[in-house]
Amino acid sequence: MSVMEQTAVDGQALDEVVRFTSDLIRIDTTNRGGGDCQERPAAEYAAALLAEAGLEPTLLERTKGRTNVVARLEGTDPSADALLVHGHLDVVPAQAEDWSVHPFSGEVRDGVVWGRGAVDMKNMDAMILAVVRQWARAGVRPRRDLVIAFTADEEASAEDGSGFLADQHAGLFAGCTEGISESGAFTFHDGTGRQLYPLAAGERGTGWLKLTARGRAGHGSKVNRSNAVTRLAAAIARIGDHEWPVRLTPTVRAALTELAALYGVEPALDGPDGVDRLLEKLGPAASLVEATVRNSANPTMLDAGYKVNVIPGEAVAHVDGRFLAGTEDEFRATLDRLTGPDVEWEFVHREVALQAPLDSTTYARMRAAVEEFAPEGNVVPYCMSGGTDAKQFSRLGITGYGFAPLKLPPGFDYQALFHGVDERVPVEALHFGVRVLDRFLRTA
Repeated sequence: MSVMEQTAVDGQALDEVVRFTSDLIRIDTTNRGGGDCQERPAAEYAAALLAEAGLEPTLLERTKGRTNVVARLEGTDPSADALLVHGHLDVVPAQAEDWSVHPFSGEVRDGVVWGRGAVDMKNMDAMILAVVRQWARAGVRPRRDLVIAFTADEEASAEDGSGFLADQHAGLFAGCTEGISESGAFTFHDGTGRQLYPLAAGERGTGWLKLTARGRAGHGSKVNRSNAVTRLAAAIARIGDHEWPVRLTPTVRAALTELAALYGVEPALDGPDGVDRLLEKLGPAASLVEATVRNSANPTMLDAGYKVNVIPGEAVAHVDGRFLAGTEDEFRATLDRLTGPDVEWEFVHREVALQAPLDSTTYARMRAAVEEFAPEGNVVPYCMSGGTDAKQFSRLGITGYGFAPLKLPPGFDYQALFHGVDERVPVEALHFGVRVLDRFLRTA
């Protein structure tokens, strides 16, 4: 009996994906940064479910309580490259008083699962677990080895998570050439009845910056031509006002080309203002690409002074920088120019930009799996404006794609719920995700 002839997703898997999502949300894995997080309870929960499915999960920690889970499911073709399927267990903070329901309740209300992590990304963790357990019941084995990883610390530096795994436990990922994780294959409604399904094949690089201006400390009433606050403020204003030039990666160029064809407009991408004019014609769909046609640098934090009548000798700011594949040198040179001679800058966290091929068999099979269960949808390439654990796993030569399928109703702003208030996911979206993930992974 071939893989495709075996039993598809059963009712138990559909029930389990909802229950696992809810259970994982109730395990508070808030990552406040600076090491303030405990993923171990969630890791133990996931490991137990994998063990019940006949796998042998390994729990790994760089720091006590910051636990990762890795397991391998052997495929039927020992000559095939392995596929990494990964999700993170930590979540960003949530203020309960801002929410309609408690963010760690995991409440299922009116066909929707509520709570922090419902879309980022305990839903995908639950899908992976539900599919693997379904296969154990049905006797299914995928074509290629699957390495399943649930990681810590993705919402901060990843030093205790995928970075630690890639640097210290590379052997667990032997044979992996590609990986899938969050932020792709979700429904985007464009407001005209058209449904888009962006499949992620790239990420901008991460460049979190610390700017330091130094000057001459002194009395606030005196003339001071070496004021650190003034120097820093001028640099921050230049960065905030800077218009970054258009730089198209292959994924973004393909996304714009396919969207232009879909909307019946001319994809004039190479003129001085061609991309911006095209974005204006794409309507709401422009939001899928507008953050990834350029590098960016957004000032986010300021710290200077300790008393109103004292000019401090130092002032500090932080900037969230992002750069496209192939543009890091330009990004650095631009920051050198914008900060000027009186302000120093350094990376406090830096990770590479990623670019994945759109002509791979894996990408084609992801696309086909979505189209099978959402034939009314239009699958388009997509580059993430932020980053995922795929950056760290790329150190092992693993090409990363964003593929966490969800079929969402009109008016459900999936992207706004990432790190947002009232994060939630429809039960039907989880069911769709399990079916699509199951179909893709069987023959990936």
